[in-house]
Amino acid sequence: MRAHHIFFYLSDVPEELLGPPTEHPIGQSVSLSPVGADLPSYPRQLKEIDMTSTVHPIVENRGRMDSLRKTSMVAGVLYLLTFISIPTLALYRAVRTDPNFIAGTGPDTAIILGGVLEIIVALACIGTGVALYPVIKRQNEGVALGFVSARVLEAATIFAGVVAILAIVSLRQAGAGQDAVITGQALLSLHTWTTLFGQGFLPAVNALLLGSLMYKARLVPRILPLLGFIGAPVLVASVAGVLFGIWEPVNALGGIGALLLALWEFSLGVWLVVKGFKPSAITAGMTASSTPAGHRQTV
Repeated sequence: MRAHHIFFYLSDVPEELLGPPTEHPIGQSVSLSPVGADLPSYPRQLKEIDMTSTVHPIVENRGRMDSLRKTSMVAGVLYLLTFISIPTLALYRAVRTDPNFIAGTGPDTAIILGGVLEIIVALACIGTGVALYPVIKRQNEGVALGFVSARVLEAATIFAGVVAILAIVSLRQAGAGQDAVITGQALLSLHTWTTLFGQGFLPAVNALLLGSLMYKARLVPRILPLLGFIGAPVLVASVAGVLFGIWEPVNALGGIGALLLALWEFSLGVWLVVKGFKPSAITAGMTASSTPAGHRQTV
């Protein structure tokens, strides 16, 4: 609500213009003339205070910028959290290299720990999409929604792979023996393919979707999305080669593509945590739209 204007009238009248005080006998009526009726005109100052000018949008803008900073911080931390699954390369070694692992005995703590780490990664994947969506949708809502959907699908494939690995562990602990070797190989094959698509093909799709949004919106330095643009086609080609039996799941082309995408996601996470979003038309628009019209300063 617009505040009422308050007017202050300041009038300084010299004492000599008023004349000496007049004494009147007690009980004598005195006629009073209007104040200042016989006085010469004297300049007066008029001061007007507009209470609306004291309500400045700086507080609201600062609050919105703080909100954007929190968004970038959360998204950056979640992106860095996705790298927590790197130790699974060593934790899953026994189940991947031993065809008779399901029929053996021994501790399974390393494999269970690897499954927990992959679950954390899956949840972080969903979190990155949810955290970034309110910002990137202002560039292109359709592409932003596609990015979130791809992240959710990536998380689903990771969960499927973890279920396959933990099923092998459960059969091993139950003493399934040699009769379960074929079943163990089937479950391991399921994990291999979910890993190939969930952590190979889909990250490449995500890099193209999110990279295009970040590149056009200039929310991060443009060199960062370029890493994803280069690595994504390389990784897709690697997955296609595995799909058609040209090479094994672990190959040099896939390693190059995975390295470039890892650099893209890691540098993105670090930048969002340390620097946040770069000032752009999107961030300016979000800041302006958060300021109530009644609180904007009038000139």
